[in-house]
Amino acid sequence: MPKASARQQINLDAAIAGPLFMLAAALLFTMLNLLIKQIGPAFTIWHIGFYRFFGGVVVLLLVFGRHGNPYRGHNIRLLIIRGFTGSAAFLSIITAIRLLPVSTALVIFYAFPAFSAVFSFLIYGDRLSKVEIVCIAVVIIGIVVLLDFRLVGGIFGQFMALSGAAFAGLTVTLIKTLREKNGPVIIYLYFCTMGMLVTLPQFAMDPMMPSTGIAWAMVLGIIFVSVAAQLLMNQGFFYCKGWEGGVFMSSEVIFTTIVGIAFLGDPASWRFWIGGVLIFGSAVAMNRFKANSMKREKRLDTASRSNVSG
Repeated sequence: MPKASARQQINLDAAIAGPLFMLAAALLFTMLNLLIKQIGPAFTIWHIGFYRFFGGVVVLLLVFGRHGNPYRGHNIRLLIIRGFTGSAAFLSIITAIRLLPVSTALVIFYAFPAFSAVFSFLIYGDRLSKVEIVCIAVVIIGIVVLLDFRLVGGIFGQFMALSGAAFAGLTVTLIKTLREKNGPVIIYLYFCTMGMLVTLPQFAMDPMMPSTGIAWAMVLGIIFVSVAAQLLMNQGFFYCKGWEGGVFMSSEVIFTTIVGIAFLGDPASWRFWIGGVLIFGSAVAMNRFKANSMKREKRLDTASRSNVSG
């Protein structure tokens, strides 16, 4: 009886800890979006990216670099590629956030599960089910509804948000292989390192140091909030299944939308609500379908093993 109670307590702790970690990460990512939106126009995407990536490398090396070579991992080539694709996704969404209402940029960006499904098919040959095809089609419809094709900064911003979603989808797909033999810290370290190398040339051509206390606070906020959000998310996935974590992290869109509309004056037209519901709902549905598919495969695998052993 005591052993059963202990197992129930562990399951209860996991059921509470997972959502708390994920929701905390989503809130921090929302804060990161707002810092990027509000930091002065003198800071370009290259300045923001360099500070975020360089700061991430420093923090990770200080915390995790005391026990051997922190860059020692499996499949270094793929770690580097994932670092570049993740950097491209981040720089794209920064650009979109600077040009579009932050809520609109995030809704478009969260079309990345559809891109991930397509890349899984192209790279790993994963079969696209009818449900996934329908969800991808709904995401495309949502994007078409949401895009209003305004000529003043709108088209390029929307294109960058879509590019960020595509790069994020590719990144998530590559992580599928990297997670087999690499921990979340080394994956994130390579991401920050590659991002630092990508942004360094442009930063060096026009170096920009914060000149006021508020600017320093925002730059340091971008560094520490991004690292904390990433580590909380990684820890949350220790307690959550992949699809559960994806659903909880999708709350970033809700948090950002509320803050954007309530405090930043983001427009909330019919295009935004209809397109946003179609994109966000399809992303959640795809995560749920993947979870059910994985459960069925696990049951079939267990049944086949039982038949063989019997």
